[in-house]
Amino acid sequence: MLKIHAARVVERLEVAIREIVHRQLHRRGAVLGMSGGIDSTVCAALCVRALGKDRVLGLFLPEEDSATDSLRLGRLAADALGVDAVVEDITPILRAAGCYERRDAAIREVIPEYGSGWKSKLTLPDLVDRAGYAVYSVVARSPEGVERRARLTKEAYLGVVAATNFKQRTRKMLEYYHADRLMYAVTGTPNRLEYDQGFFVKNGDGAADFKPIAHLYKTQVYELARYLDIPEEIRSRRPTTDTYSLEQSQEEFYFSLSLEKFDLCLYGRNHGVPAATVAPVVGLTAEQAERVYQQIDSKRRATRYLQAKPLLAEAVREIEAT
Repeated sequence: MLKIHAARVVERLEVAIREIVHRQLHRRGAVLGMSGGIDSTVCAALCVRALGKDRVLGLFLPEEDSATDSLRLGRLAADALGVDAVVEDITPILRAAGCYERRDAAIREVIPEYGSGWKSKLTLPDLVDRAGYAVYSVVARSPEGVERRARLTKEAYLGVVAATNFKQRTRKMLEYYHADRLMYAVTGTPNRLEYDQGFFVKNGDGAADFKPIAHLYKTQVYELARYLDIPEEIRSRRPTTDTYSLEQSQEEFYFSLSLEKFDLCLYGRNHGVPAATVAPVVGLTAEQAERVYQQIDSKRRATRYLQAKPLLAEAVREIEAT
């Protein structure tokens, strides 16, 4: 169902990127953050094919909680594609904004001893095997290696998320700095799962001038990666949030299901396929598949705000230039 003709898709995207960047946006090239992940690397490769490697700038935007592999794999991707890249360590900006201090204060609402030297991540319960509301927990590890887990109150959860959102917004600020100085367009890197399900930060990684792979399911992005000869180490890397100091997969933070299975469930939901029909294909019971469908609908409702444009109190009539 999700099989694509990679060569044809790449050809169409090359034409679309040139049309968007040069003719619609009137920009000279493209800039994007390169995290060493599959999505940003595929987007960079597409931009190189469409615009030329001399018209693409990669940014490495690490901070103190970033995975150690992210910068190395980002450099591997940039070297493989032959693009210029710049390292912008955003840790000083985040410290000045109180990102880490605010996050730690929110975690201390449920784990009072949390402090310097501790590491943490947020996790969701298994939403496939149980019904009910999704309540996040924080997993924290002390400097001595002792782990604590606590359910987050609404206030603590919102405080942690609000603080960590500084990271995505700071990265985007620097992407636009480089885009402005070079007269480039900022490239967004979400795939269809992330775009559809609101797995992004408003005015952070959700902000971009164009998003070339937002219509592609995650498994289709991997198919393009194989066709584009993206380095194997990047293609085999487990997708992570790269936001919290403890290693964390996208599944445990947001999707509660492997991305391959979520792809098929989202496709089924988008095409009116009953959950009971999708269930045996993805190895779920009919009841579990129905819960995934409910989760898809719930996330769409909850994250509609993230997709919304600024609202006007009264309509402003636009007059086209002649």
